[in-house]
Amino acid sequence: MTDSLSSLRQTGRPRLTLLGGFELLYDDEHVPLSTSAQRLLAFVALRDRPLQRSYVAGSLWLDSPEERAAANLRSALWRLHGCGIELVHCEGTQLSLDPGVIVDLREAEKLAHRALDRTNGSDLDFDATMLGGDLLPDWYDEWVVYERERFHQLRLRALDALCGRLADAGRLDGALEIGLAAVADDPLRESSHRAVVRVHLADGNIAEALRQYRLCRRLLNEQLGVEPSKRMQELMRDVETAH
Repeated sequence: MTDSLSSLRQTGRPRLTLLGGFELLYDDEHVPLSTSAQRLLAFVALRDRPLQRSYVAGSLWLDSPEERAAANLRSALWRLHGCGIELVHCEGTQLSLDPGVIVDLREAEKLAHRALDRTNGSDLDFDATMLGGDLLPDWYDEWVVYERERFHQLRLRALDALCGRLADAGRLDGALEIGLAAVADDPLRESSHRAVVRVHLADGNIAEALRQYRLCRRLLNEQLGVEPSKRMQELMRDVETAH
């Protein structure tokens, strides 16, 4: 078994999936981990810096006494090391993610920042499916909830921006697909509706633009008790008057 793992270390890199759910792969094979080991690996992966062991233990086992939390951390580390793959480095009192671990969240964040960067107008070839999942959606730890919302807002801003950039470049089919994906992800986000309306108008589909606008207005009225913003109303004023 040791020889097999040694061979794997030479040929592959572990890949940690956090978007849409937790999974650890090694050479495309699923690596089973205990719940405590999963939580430890995810916690360290979400923080791109060395962490004090006491901080990790206290954050993961909030309701446990300090000594018990430290013991739980040692047990989780032992379970992680037991899988035979370098995942978390222990140096003195600090823990850090092994640099060889590929984390899908980090890749998605880089993609989102590329989409938001308008300085390179020709950079429009994106795998937008990487921006389609929430961070650990079935986990309810406070440290996960904060990171989930942060990434949620980042990826929706990136989808809105990418929709607009593709529309400006005349790639309307791709723009519409991404814009509708953003609307489906958060139906109460007006900026996503607005991006879709612009795509329809650019494509000469006035009826579709009106339908999207009225859907947005109805959702905002029913769910939040508000009207679309002045920006949305100005976008549609002349069109709605004519129809």
